[in-house]
Amino acid sequence: MREASRTTRQRIADRLRDEAMAAGTIANTFEIQTSTALTHVEHIAKSLDATDEQLLVAPPECERCGFTDFDDLTNRPSRCPECKSESVAEPAYRIG
Repeated sequence: MREASRTTRQRIADRLRDEAMAAGTIANTFEIQTSTALTHVEHIAKSLDATDEQLLVAPPECERCGFTDFDDLTNRPSRCPECKSESVAEPAYRIG
């Protein structure tokens, strides 16, 4: 299928099969808002339920102390609960 005829969601899914990407990276790559990128990722995860694939999530990680045990693995927290640093890497998504 030609690239131009594929939806943004289909193109995002194709990229996530090739590499892990954070929501911000998806947004920049496909020139959409980060919130829209997250919505696409959520819908992609639902569509994978009927397949043998699944959405894998690398959790957010504090760049200062390495903390990864956040309550919400899909959203980027504003700061680390351990060291209070605001340098927290976004979670990354991949289809595997």
